[in-house]
Amino acid sequence: MNQPAQSDWRMGGITVPEVEDYIYAMLPPRDEVLAEMEAEASKNKVPIVGPAVARVLYQLANISGAKKIFEMGSAIGYSTIWWARAVGDGGRVVYTDGDPKNADKARRYFERAGVSRRITVRVGDAFEFLSEEKEQYDVIFNDVDKIDYPRAFRLALPRLKSGGLFIADNALWSGRVSKPNPDAQTKAILEFNKLVYESKDLFTTILPIRDGVAVCVKK
Repeated sequence: MNQPAQSDWRMGGITVPEVEDYIYAMLPPRDEVLAEMEAEASKNKVPIVGPAVARVLYQLANISGAKKIFEMGSAIGYSTIWWARAVGDGGRVVYTDGDPKNADKARRYFERAGVSRRITVRVGDAFEFLSEEKEQYDVIFNDVDKIDYPRAFRLALPRLKSGGLFIADNALWSGRVSKPNPDAQTKAILEFNKLVYESKDLFTTILPIRDGVAVCVKK
């Protein structure tokens, strides 16, 4: 079932509340596993992208025909399930998170969702794992600690195929990117946004949905 308007994963601060309410009210109900994950995220303040952004991620993977996706920062695996369903049979999604408890929860959700065979679970530093990768990916999704966003950009770009997508959540940071006197996290996001828009290797758009989603196509 759809989650209530006050769910923590809603974030807010980008669109007016009435429009935000309308968008979430229009979403079709999610299955039992996803609905349970949304409820857990809201109750325990677990960072997930939520269903409105997840549908965008699913669409982008489908449109691009993505089969290999690397996820930087996966928490309990909510977005991972959407990616795994999008890549289909034969596709592969790399889940990364530094918390073994998150990874254990994610594995159980993957099994229940029927997508565990498409997902490689790696527990530890997403930057270290990505730096070790020799192949290029169709999609790299960035949802790590915000202070590390500029570093994520520099590391991900060489590991993304031509025509691939580099996508980042929280690109508008509840609107704080437009406020004076930014804190360290906001400064990092501001630097990241500048990097992806000015990069000669990327064509970038920030979608003002939920907390802002940066969608970058590698030329």
